Amino acid sequence: MTTTPPGRPTTGRPTTEGIDLPDRRGRIGLDRLGRDLTGNPGVRIRDVEVLSCDWYVLRKTTFDYRHADGHWSREQRENYDRGDGATILLYDTERRTVLLTRQFRLPAYVNGHPDGMLVETAAGLLDGDSPEEAIRREAAEETGHRVGCPEHVFDVYMSPGSVTERLHFYAAPYGPWSATGEGGGIAAEGEDISTLELPFTEALAMIRDGSIADAKTIMLLQWAALDGPFRPADDSHDRTPRARG
Repeated sequence: MTTTPPGRPTTGRPTTEGIDLPDRRGRIGLDRLGRDLTGNPGVRIRDVEVLSCDWYVLRKTTFDYRHADGHWSREQRENYDRGDGATILLYDTERRTVLLTRQFRLPAYVNGHPDGMLVETAAGLLDGDSPEEAIRREAAEETGHRVGCPEHVFDVYMSPGSVTERLHFYAAPYGPWSATGEGGGIAAEGEDISTLELPFTEALAMIRDGSIADAKTIMLLQWAALDGPFRPADDSHDRTPRARG
């Protein structure tokens, strides 16, 4: 949106929210991200254009790229910046269960999911917090369980062809001792989240039959089976025990 601030004389150059003026989230200079990158000598950033800055930011970047044979070409790519996020798998090794969430996801619904109701691990954007702080917050808001010291699993770029987001993966035990509330998300933000406690073997079966179709959830469940809390018993000597709370 192009505007001229009230009371300011027109100079002939339009001002733009998110670039010259704060946007609805108070951000400014959104066209500067990526312009000063120097880590790859085969990439030269030429221009960054902000296409949209409503809640998240959509940019179009123009850059020169050096190919394997040495020649350079001028390229353009759009990239969607929604910030980084974190996700967590809550598990109970004694009862061999996991605690997941279920909520409506419009993008999945419009792209072929039968009802848009996805089964997922608890997750959310960092919103200025550290990954560990953010996932404690999200676990409490969505599942009603307090996470003490979560185990960091890995960090992943979930859709690097078009989305900048890097997702931080965690896991932590849960049980009656960690319950602090009902969860369900923040109603004021439109969240309507239910929790779903499943036997771990059933959760794996839901991956196979397509009932769980969320990437982060599949990755954490498979990690739990291969190298996490539900790994085969003969691998137990390879890892140290985890403390609760």
